Amino acid sequence: MSDPVEPIRIVIVDDSPVVRMGLRALVDTEADLSVVGEAGDGEEALRVVRRESPDVVLLDVRMPRKDGLSVLAEITACASVVMMTFTDEPGVIHQALAAGAVGYLVHGTFDAAGLAQFIRGAAGGVGAFSGPALTAIHQAVSNGATRGLRSGRHPLSQRQVEVMELISMGRSNSEIARTLFVAEKTVKNHINQIFAALGVETRAEAIAAWLGTDQPVPLGP
Repeated sequence: MSDPVEPIRIVIVDDSPVVRMGLRALVDTEADLSVVGEAGDGEEALRVVRRESPDVVLLDVRMPRKDGLSVLAEITACASVVMMTFTDEPGVIHQALAAGAVGYLVHGTFDAAGLAQFIRGAAGGVGAFSGPALTAIHQAVSNGATRGLRSGRHPLSQRQVEVMELISMGRSNSEIARTLFVAEKTVKNHINQIFAALGVETRAEAIAAWLGTDQPVPLGP
């Protein structure tokens, strides 16, 4: 008999106890997910993450003492981070991606099953984006607000460009394979080549480079 699979370890960071309770309730419905810690601000989040070594951190943007973006780089060195917030401002989303977040979810746009799927994807390095986040990113690109490799010179082949476009839309490897009518193994090979060509290691970094989401913006009040 094989050993049981260890659940994905999650830390929830939000300054609202009600939001943290709601997220924990959603996560606790899944046997393969486990909340191992909570924090109410950025400083506490750093302590909890270092202590618990989670796989995924659900991180709010605006919090007292230290906000989510100010501690994001430190946390991404230890875990995959999905920003989870009510803020759908394109500039904030771009800054989060540039700082290393693997995903961005807007409250009210997902249910328990969707959240679980996003967390599993994030743990595996797959981008986790709810509809408003993807819409904001692509609207910014359409409006010329970003200047990524997509709009200029890049080393990718035409097929790699097709794959990269689908990655930037938040598609999984299996979805990309179905869209392009190729084997999933072929998609993985293309992605490895894309990462090498762009000098990145994760989907989020690839999206940031491709769409040009690397210009920080102020959070505002």
